[in-house]
Amino acid sequence: MADSYEPSSSLSFTSSSYTNGSQSCNMSTSSASEALPSLEVISLNKLSSNLAQLLVDDGCDYTDAEIIVEGVSVGIHRCILSARSRFFHDLFQKDEKPLIEDSKPKYHMDELLPYGKVGYEAFLILLSYLYTGKLKSSPADVSTCVDNSCAHDACGPAIDFAVQLTYASYIFQIPELVSLFQRHLLNYAAKILAENVIQILVVAFHCQLGPLVTQCIDRIARSDLDSVSLEKELPYEVAESIKLVRLKSQSGDEQNLVPDISPCDKRIKRIRQALDSDDVELMKLLLSESDVTLDEANALHYAAAYCDPKTVSEVLNLSLADINLRNSCGYTVLHVAAMRKDPSVIISLLDKGAWPFDLTLDGRTAANICRRSTRPKDYHAKTEPGQEANKDRLCIDMLEREMWRNPPTTDSSILSLAMADDLHMKLLYLENRVAIARIIFPTEARLAMDIANADTTSEFSGLSIPKVSNKNLREVDLNETPSMQNKRFISRMQALMKTGYSCLTFSFFVS
Repeated sequence: MADSYEPSSSLSFTSSSYTNGSQSCNMSTSSASEALPSLEVISLNKLSSNLAQLLVDDGCDYTDAEIIVEGVSVGIHRCILSARSRFFHDLFQKDEKPLIEDSKPKYHMDELLPYGKVGYEAFLILLSYLYTGKLKSSPADVSTCVDNSCAHDACGPAIDFAVQLTYASYIFQIPELVSLFQRHLLNYAAKILAENVIQILVVAFHCQLGPLVTQCIDRIARSDLDSVSLEKELPYEVAESIKLVRLKSQSGDEQNLVPDISPCDKRIKRIRQALDSDDVELMKLLLSESDVTLDEANALHYAAAYCDPKTVSEVLNLSLADINLRNSCGYTVLHVAAMRKDPSVIISLLDKGAWPFDLTLDGRTAANICRRSTRPKDYHAKTEPGQEANKDRLCIDMLEREMWRNPPTTDSSILSLAMADDLHMKLLYLENRVAIARIIFPTEARLAMDIANADTTSEFSGLSIPKVSNKNLREVDLNETPSMQNKRFISRMQALMKTGYSCLTFSFFVS
């Protein structure tokens, strides 16, 4: 940082200000020394506040240039940025763009970055720091997810925003922030899922953050992530470093580190290369000439993660793979598609029988995966007429609608406590819809409920319905196991949804 202050030099005037003895002089000097740092703090805070007004004051626009970030124009003051960042100093100094009369020079963020991206909110935080010297907290709508059960300390948006801030600090040459954000990413890398470490490793490699690169490589090397996927998502030298670490740990012989690629691995790689080329016919030919199956190659997982949606559909139509197969990390094809968040891929899988209730090893459904990788800003974004639908919300809605439409049968595998809570909330929603129906249309609702054999027990004040035979959802039975509780919830939900009369009653209020 160029800013430095030397309070001691400003005290030289005190030695000649008093002549009433050395003791008096020393006391005055001591008092001034104590008062001056406070004055400096006040002055610096005032300066910071005044400069902050330049970013928020719409009354007078003193900006002399603009940077376009995600389609939004951000006004900047080149003199301030030049003084605070060597990157901007060099950028504005070499800029030879001819100025149009009454126009400001414009810069596009995408053109300033050699790779990757920096979003609007991340850039505003960096800009605020350059103006004020103070780091603002991350806005919740871009640094948290829409899963209410998430602590937001290691979800997708939180990691992505930290990665953006680290990258922007490096590109704009703000070393103190690079050091700060690297420590944050080191904490993330130690506790997040291995597949989420990949994006941290990418930015660490490009920003030359040695300690972070080492920790991420070690973490991924000890995971079950397959080498072919790492080659798709990581720079070549990084992927090779991970393979080398794995070979060392497996062989223990540093002299013989030549990877042993089996014939089966070679065939699997060729099958995936055919998928990369969207050549399903070539893939079928490779399958017919070898003893490798689509399941052994995890071809559906690979296609759902990296291939064109049309290719995914064509592979599904072959009916040669188990759509609910789990890979080495315990993910089904639908889990992988939820990470990608492509609506067309998800709907193709659901149409072919992908089971939305399947849980990952850490207890997440595909809908949970989507929610934990979706920002509130994207989920709640309004879609104007004629615009493309919001993909993030569309993926979540499709998966949750499928879970509502086809609840698991009572003999399904034991669900997690989180799933039980989710079923509980869905059941409350259905029951209270019916409670409203019984108030507004009592005769029709009663007929529908009699046919469905479902009695409502609303938990909202003002909508209390007499309890008949079924147990109140809020009652606690210490002898009831989680499995028994799940079966009770599912049975009740099926009773609410199984008749046409009930569905007709719901449609009056959902529509």
